Amino acid sequence: MITVYDAVGSKLIQRGDMGDLASAVWIDLVNPGDDEDKVIEQALGIEIPTRSEMREIEASNRFYTENGAYYMTSIILHHNGQEVPLTSVITFILSGVHLITVRYAEPRAFPIYVARAAKGDVDCVTGAGVMVGLVEMLIEREADLIERVQDEVERIAPLVFGQKGQNSHNRRLDVLLRTVGKEGDIIARAQESANSLHRLSLYFANAARERKDDPRVVGRIEASNHDILSLMESMRFLSSRTNFLLDATLGMISTEQNQIIKLFSVMAVMLMPPTLVASIYGMNFKNMPELDFPYGYPMALVLMFISGLVPFIYFKRKGWL
Repeated sequence: MITVYDAVGSKLIQRGDMGDLASAVWIDLVNPGDDEDKVIEQALGIEIPTRSEMREIEASNRFYTENGAYYMTSIILHHNGQEVPLTSVITFILSGVHLITVRYAEPRAFPIYVARAAKGDVDCVTGAGVMVGLVEMLIEREADLIERVQDEVERIAPLVFGQKGQNSHNRRLDVLLRTVGKEGDIIARAQESANSLHRLSLYFANAARERKDDPRVVGRIEASNHDILSLMESMRFLSSRTNFLLDATLGMISTEQNQIIKLFSVMAVMLMPPTLVASIYGMNFKNMPELDFPYGYPMALVLMFISGLVPFIYFKRKGWL
């Protein structure tokens, strides 16, 4: 699908049809087919990368200049409202006054930016201005996601360490383990996206200087890069903390398992003396004087109780129970 936008004054207006693409400020390609790629290529004289080319990880395939157009591909997060956000790649192409975006996902950052630009709240006169606005929105959405993850980590930490009235009997450490692992996965995805956006911002800033774009646009790009660096620092801290919580949860599970094994071992030792007494008086020998003793049965019960009580008191004093 091809969506074309024009700059009308300080606002970004969506066209009803494609019209003359040479006068467009922003051309947005969403899940484009081969025929749609050819329409843009013929109208603007540029090459639209394929989906497989966009997924290349080499820097030379993600950031390059061809026929005066600057190609920048970045990994972005989308569907942040889901339990685990998804990642996709977006290619930004700056060619003269035009911005062409090629994407196979629909992140919320795009419609939010379009709504703001339609009100004239952002600079959208040139393609570079539209691109920096989109990058700022992507960073803002990622920051919101990290804030949500941080709140979740703050909620999990007291549960892992048994605070807020939690104890080993009413905690589900297996559930906590899955929750911590999920948050760690989200942070890893966000770090990958932030690193990619950081590289894009560096290349974008150099491209804007070479193109002699408005200095205010260059300043916004540099400010966005500082925001990404700050976000990456927060994610490094969160990553370290989730790794610590993951190790702590695994340690708690191991400790609880050891406690259970220790309890069974102590109980087995405690029951050995009573079992020995019961085994002796369960023998079928003819000459066993205690069998004719009137109080033999109560005496055997008391003996078994005492033989089990003595190890229990000993283990209790040793702190093994």
